[in-house]
Amino acid sequence: MAKKPSVEFVLRPFAGLPGEPDWVALREVVPAATAPVRTTAEYGARAAVVTTVLPMAWPALRRQDGVVLVALQTSNGSGDASRDAAAALLQAIELEPGTAVTTTVTSGPGPGPGPRLQDILDPTVEFEVTVHEGFEYWLAAGTEVDDEVRESLEQANASIVPTRKLESVDSAYWCRMGAREYLRWAMPYDEQLLVDALARLHGARESGIGSARFVGYFRSSGVVVPVWDLAPGTEAADLERPVVEFRARFERALADGAPLDASARRARAGLVARQVTLR
Repeated sequence: MAKKPSVEFVLRPFAGLPGEPDWVALREVVPAATAPVRTTAEYGARAAVVTTVLPMAWPALRRQDGVVLVALQTSNGSGDASRDAAAALLQAIELEPGTAVTTTVTSGPGPGPGPRLQDILDPTVEFEVTVHEGFEYWLAAGTEVDDEVRESLEQANASIVPTRKLESVDSAYWCRMGAREYLRWAMPYDEQLLVDALARLHGARESGIGSARFVGYFRSSGVVVPVWDLAPGTEAADLERPVVEFRARFERALADGAPLDASARRARAGLVARQVTLR
């Protein structure tokens, strides 16, 4: 029996794309959001929309109005999220309006050799994220849907976590989970330098953002995402000034090349012990 080809996991699949931290946030952090992209001239200079999820976990969809959407939060993959999304996007571009890529193009060993997002997308197009309160953007205006899609939309809207993107810094997202609020901030820095900087601040008791308490970080798609536990009732707008003040402290800590002191080393050990990698 022929041996199945192995799947090589790509640690940082969105590296090199404009707005890499936001690509990671849409894949792991944000429930409902979109951002525009366009393929290069070689691939037809076609406009498309990247989104978090689509109905019934479809990898991609060409809406009735012709708009192509490709999802990042899919259940199966080849181990290279960039290759998976590129394959789904190219497949969706060729579909008739009102048609979805209903089965993942990456089932089994993956889509095989082929272009990645870095190969097919125009890097001059800004990856500008819009966070939505619901998933109505799945459908073009006036689209009639069957009961299955309608039920999927209703279930998705009912389970959505309220989320806001901060305006004063890049790739930082406020969310409310039940009675608690959190800030999750995807950062595009070298992991070791970033964790050292967080440890310096945490060891010096300067890792908070206003009244928000720094609680650790997780890693996703090769990008570190620090997390803060916010005071009850904190809204996204309340964070705009404190995050700018924190960013200044963080950048100073990031540029500090001196060895960590004892307090920072202890803080770093605790942070590393608690970190989680999401795949």
